[in-house]
Amino acid sequence: MTDSTHPLGTVALVAATIATGLMAGLFYAYAVSVMPGLGRSGDRTLVEAMQRINVAILNGWFAAAFAGAAVLTAVSGLLHLGRPELPWIAAAFVAYGAVLAVTFAVNLPLNNALDAAGDPGLIADPAAVREAFEARWVRWNAVRAVANTVAFALLVRALAL
Repeated sequence: MTDSTHPLGTVALVAATIATGLMAGLFYAYAVSVMPGLGRSGDRTLVEAMQRINVAILNGWFAAAFAGAAVLTAVSGLLHLGRPELPWIAAAFVAYGAVLAVTFAVNLPLNNALDAAGDPGLIADPAAVREAFEARWVRWNAVRAVANTVAFALLVRALAL
């Protein structure tokens, strides 16, 4: 555990670990349950469900964990300068940076394209919309899940020091 003489550093590291763990769990849940379940559904159902999920996830709880993981890890790193935990925290920050990069470069543009397809009941070719979305989104979500889990493990290691 971090030195008790640095309580703010400990609090920041614990909070960063929790936020990162929450995000790792979210991406993992999509990888092992949500997307496989939707993968067994019809084209319109998948499109409609993902459109609705993409709206529902834009809430304060998600934003706090998603942004908080990065911000709290950075703050934790600053509060642990010169300490043995710093390399682990820095590596976690880089791993979570990969999560952010994939999210903004791949998953969000795919979500936006899915939304732009319009009302699932009015889409002329929902199979084509699904085809343009599903496999790529699922593949890159798995990358996010792994990178996020690595970030979480690195922060857990930092806490153990």
